[in-house]
Amino acid sequence: MTVPRGLQVDGHVLEVVRIAARTHPEATIVFLHEGIGSVSLWRDFPQQLCHRTGLAGLVYSRHGYGQSSVLIAPRQMNYMHHEAQVVLPELLRLCGVERAVIVGHSDGGSIGLLHAGSGHPVEALAVLAPHVFVEAQSIAGIESARDLFAAGELKARLARHHRDPEATFRGWNDIWLSPAFRGWNIEAVLPAIRCPVLAIQGEDDNYGTMRQLEAIGRQTGGRYEELRLSGCGHNPHRDQLEATLASIARFIAREVLPR
Repeated sequence: MTVPRGLQVDGHVLEVVRIAARTHPEATIVFLHEGIGSVSLWRDFPQQLCHRTGLAGLVYSRHGYGQSSVLIAPRQMNYMHHEAQVVLPELLRLCGVERAVIVGHSDGGSIGLLHAGSGHPVEALAVLAPHVFVEAQSIAGIESARDLFAAGELKARLARHHRDPEATFRGWNDIWLSPAFRGWNIEAVLPAIRCPVLAIQGEDDNYGTMRQLEAIGRQTGGRYEELRLSGCGHNPHRDQLEATLASIARFIAREVLPR
């Protein structure tokens, strides 16, 4: 794993980490973090998955996260569309990634779906706790996070991973709790997704229900499989690490790696 470096993308400096391929240099796993995530909040999950598959990895913190440029203005309704359709294609081009396997968590899963559904080439897509529409459970979970942040505990945790934890948190929390965002829905892009899709959801996820997976499975245009995990919340790669690693590694071996 290389030392994080700054890369100018779409007018902002992004924290980018590369993981070298072990045995299969032909494709790169691109990791898209959650709504208050970052490079460091993935912990060693990217390294473990790249080690199991032999593929290279690309991990980055989006604008406003981790050690990337600090968010100044409030996020807009289309912030995930912009990331999927503008930022991610430019980042992949600058990094020389021609064959991308996307692994996205929460907001990152939604961005991965938008990217693949907007006509960009994707070898395979694994989404963990993705959102394709807003549920009452999503709002309740985000309101609970707002209360934890105000109490100080969550802010202290985020301060270990983000240059400006207040701006990072507000950028995510405020847009999701805005009345206008209640109608956010990306189901329209799902039929245009032609790559294989693996969707993973915890049964105890406080940010969304299995309706998200059902919508993806019903509408995506490529091969689809899912994994529903008991005893698992919003973070399958932490709550059920081995099951999540094994499932994604098998998926990549079947759909991407040469036989």
